[in-house]
Amino acid sequence: MKLSFIDLGKLSISKANMRYAKKAPDVSDILPTVRARGVMVPLLVRPNCADGAFEIVAGARRFTAARIVADEQDGAGEPLPCAILEDGDDVAAIEASLIENIARLAPDEVTRWETFTRLAKEGRDIADISATFGIPEQGVKRILALGNLLPRVRTLYRDEAINAATVRHLTLASKAQQKAWLALYDDADAYCPTGHQLKGWLFGGASIKVDHALFDVEASGLAVIADLFGEDRYFADAEAFWTAQEAVIEDRRNAYLDDGWSDVVIVPRGQYFSTWEHCKAPKRKGGRIYIEVRDNGEITFHEGYVTAKEAKRLERGEAIDSGPKVPRPEVTSSMQTYIDLHRHAATRAALTGHPKVALRLMVAHAIAGSYLWRVKPEPQTCRNEAARESVETCRAEADFDAKRRAVLDLLGFSAEEPTVIGGNGDGFGLAGLFLRLLDLPDRAVMDVIVIVIGETLESGSAAVEAVGTEIGVDMAACWQADDAFFELVRDKEVLTRIVAEVAGEEIASANAKEPGKVLKRIVRDHLDGANGRPKVEAWVPKWMAFPPSAYTARGGVGSVAAAEMVAAARTGAEPKPEPLAA
Repeated sequence: MKLSFIDLGKLSISKANMRYAKKAPDVSDILPTVRARGVMVPLLVRPNCADGAFEIVAGARRFTAARIVADEQDGAGEPLPCAILEDGDDVAAIEASLIENIARLAPDEVTRWETFTRLAKEGRDIADISATFGIPEQGVKRILALGNLLPRVRTLYRDEAINAATVRHLTLASKAQQKAWLALYDDADAYCPTGHQLKGWLFGGASIKVDHALFDVEASGLAVIADLFGEDRYFADAEAFWTAQEAVIEDRRNAYLDDGWSDVVIVPRGQYFSTWEHCKAPKRKGGRIYIEVRDNGEITFHEGYVTAKEAKRLERGEAIDSGPKVPRPEVTSSMQTYIDLHRHAATRAALTGHPKVALRLMVAHAIAGSYLWRVKPEPQTCRNEAARESVETCRAEADFDAKRRAVLDLLGFSAEEPTVIGGNGDGFGLAGLFLRLLDLPDRAVMDVIVIVIGETLESGSAAVEAVGTEIGVDMAACWQADDAFFELVRDKEVLTRIVAEVAGEEIASANAKEPGKVLKRIVRDHLDGANGRPKVEAWVPKWMAFPPSAYTARGGVGSVAAAEMVAAARTGAEPKPEPLAA
């Protein structure tokens, strides 16, 4: 066998070649490399006739790719490197073709990573590597990112001690998690998760794909983890995902009910909606919505179903008797948040004038604890942007912020600090803050305490109710109905009762069948004294007053439930249970 460079015109594919066929072979995977670097691996050829021609025993795809490149260059192809076999031995030629094609296995990801890393160190950029090897740039980036794996993990993968699924999920792991996994791998008595079980181990049993989110993932700000080989992305915090997902489910549920569906059933998480136990039924015949919630975060909305037994009754022309329905809440979850935050803002603002109450509330927190006592400030979170802006710009929040800034200055903190809690003042931490407080008179210390307890007062809690009622918070002094409030009022029955409250029963009865936007306009006109309507001063909806009350008998108002708890605590009686949301 000898090596030589042979012109393209003197080469043809031998019938002994395993790739011999009338149709040209697919060369899309190697064509970019041949364009960029030419043919670098010699073809196996043997003499064909006396005129110096040769037939290709192995290398038909390289030859085909070289001809395509030559045609692209107007026929100006370079001679190809060839290893010339002895003439006349068909068996040897077939064996050579078979051996070369079977032996040519695609390199694993670790071998590619080592090669690409060496090229990168030599100055080759990702685009150049992509063009040379015919791999998309994103694929090159993923392979280079294998450097994030611990060396031993890469070795185990290359030695086939772990499979591709395992190493793929290990790309989701931090260095600490990889070390912990390797410790399990080395422990003969321990269970070491691999494959898909490894994903559950990394996420604490809950791995939720981003694709299953009903909400805007980018706008949510939730942390997302992506693997390096594929397109799979997962939520880093499953609990935060479910908080956002369930809020959307609740909004969808309310939308279905507002659209006239008889009922919306949320199937408990992990249970399945059995289609064979239900039949399709339209809305007008009592069909329901079933919302199926999977543990993996996937949500399915089954529209228009009744049970099989109910379907038989419908066939007989009988109405469906669904029994007593649990009433849906009087207010939506967004409206409840709006109410809670405004009442919270008003209560803590009023609390600044009652340090005696604030001190006792703080002592109660210290003894009994609460959701917020770690200590950290109340986050005042709200998914509705308009509601959040309403609270941030309200008078009560401005009053509290002014007193908070005064306390920050008193303690030597920057006035731009978002909270008093967690401040470091002169840099001496707890000791420095303690010494500074020792130098302050009792009244100044009480001012600090008031702000601290205001920042840690839990929104929507019974504590807000108890303090607001005790102090006698006047919501009308710090709140007025705004666009965010009217946008969140969607219950027709409630709107009618509000019209009766501000305009009188006669007007409410006359407009009872009007759409919600008409009822809202009537309320707005009375509050503004516009369009010839008498102005109503200092109006506050029943939910937001201290103490609060409801407009209907349906219940589902958080502030009312909290007020009942406070009243029961005062009398020592058991609070009556609040109806649960459907």
